[in-house]
Amino acid sequence: MPHDDFAFEPVRGLPERPPLGEEILWQGAPSWWRLAVEALSLYWVAGYFVAFAAWRAIVAAEFMPVWDAVRVASPFLVMGAACCLILMLIAIIQAKATVYTITNRRVAMRIGAALTITLNLPYKWISDASLDLRRGGTGTIALTTTGETRFSYINTWPHVRPWRMRHTEPALRCIPGAANVAKLLSEAAEAEVFQPQVARVTDPSPTIVAAE
Repeated sequence: MPHDDFAFEPVRGLPERPPLGEEILWQGAPSWWRLAVEALSLYWVAGYFVAFAAWRAIVAAEFMPVWDAVRVASPFLVMGAACCLILMLIAIIQAKATVYTITNRRVAMRIGAALTITLNLPYKWISDASLDLRRGGTGTIALTTTGETRFSYINTWPHVRPWRMRHTEPALRCIPGAANVAKLLSEAAEAEVFQPQVARVTDPSPTIVAAE
């Protein structure tokens, strides 16, 4: 029978049930294809092997017939195809293992295929968010956390803003409908951060003003 590796989760994508008053507003995962292209550089890898095979064929064509030169270069295309298939498989596994969750109080990220971790980011820890919108509506929402909140770039990759290693920015990477998700996140964060706080006063002492 199939085994669900995340069957222990009381709520999908979360290590425990949300406390009273917290509501899940959105859940999603990366597009595996966009993850392969943007995070794993699928096009660059494919282009490298194609260029290398073309160069090998051109050099070999000086010493043998063209079709023989193409045959000599073909192993590089086979290796390139194998590498691209591996990258796509990694992207599929990463996307399947990932769940991004936005609630009215926090952003939660269940990430990692081999070693699964869950990042809980209350809105008070998030100082800024930026949207990198791509063609087709997919995009990445990077979260800038407050100065005292630090994350490991290696442990959270590829769910980070690329090349921000000094102060790692966790990111909802390559998600479909990114513009709508960014709007929802902005509204939820604003509502939570600027929520009025009512301080409870217990047994205030009466104030006595002496008559003059």
